[in-house]
Amino acid sequence: MKVSVVTPNYNGERFLKTFLESLDNDSDHIGEVIIVDNGSSDASLDYLKSNTFNFPLVLIENKENLGFSPAVNQGILKAKNDLIFSINNDTEIKEGSIKALIDLISSGDDIFSVQAKMLQYDNKELIDDVGDEYNLLGWTKKTGENHHSSEYVTVKDIFSSCAGAAMYKKSVLEEIGLFDDNFFAYMEDVDLAVRSRIHGYINLLCPDAIVYHIGSATSGSRYNEFKVRLAARNNVWVVYKNFPIPLKIVNFIFLLFGFLIKYLFFVKKGFGSTYLAGIREGLSTRNKIEKVKFESRNIKNYFKIEYRLIINTIKFLKK
Repeated sequence: MKVSVVTPNYNGERFLKTFLESLDNDSDHIGEVIIVDNGSSDASLDYLKSNTFNFPLVLIENKENLGFSPAVNQGILKAKNDLIFSINNDTEIKEGSIKALIDLISSGDDIFSVQAKMLQYDNKELIDDVGDEYNLLGWTKKTGENHHSSEYVTVKDIFSSCAGAAMYKKSVLEEIGLFDDNFFAYMEDVDLAVRSRIHGYINLLCPDAIVYHIGSATSGSRYNEFKVRLAARNNVWVVYKNFPIPLKIVNFIFLLFGFLIKYLFFVKKGFGSTYLAGIREGLSTRNKIEKVKFESRNIKNYFKIEYRLIINTIKFLKK
């Protein structure tokens, strides 16, 4: 079984050599590598067109930066294989990792995605992300961040795989929908994870798949106006899109409190007005988002999601 690797690229020429050479080491398991270039102005296209690799390279050239979600979707629609490995260009993949992901995702029909163990590029013993958890406050938390890699050595159920290094089943994507193009970037993988759980699928950490990640290579920093505004807007959309009215009512106070705390946090960081602008944009444009259709057969899955949100909130408050 082979995979289609899908990677957006925006002015990432400085990362491509390391990234593609690391993929070469696992080329036996790669059917194709699809690079979706989002209107790069650097030498990315020259590098991609002038080099050969041990796998077929498919290049999609956009004239402008369409964002992460639309770019990945372009790659998914182009992909010839059922297994889609979504991975950022600012990464290096350890040999054997793609095979480990294939083995795990193929082990159960109810598995939608598997997350690679993402380690920090400059400190390869520390975790960058081993899956994202979502809670009642509307917060997404990177699991394991800055913890030692040795703390995560077993397969683990996670709420959401980070699309920066995760494998998905294309057949399930066709069932529940692709990444939401409206999101552009940030929270699109959490939105996808909620939808997968509504339909009864699970997401797992694959600790034997190792990816070294630089992080914030495209956006430039952990906090900036671009990221803060989009993340705030998209967080509103996640709730509006995926939660039926009863869950919105039950969780309203928690969500309101969560957004308030986040606002105060960003006030201290100097992005308070930017965060509020994102929230306002999310509320004012919510009708452009296609809501997930409620189906009674999925009621038990909504209860499971709510239970997971409660547990994640309790875990967060204990720390």
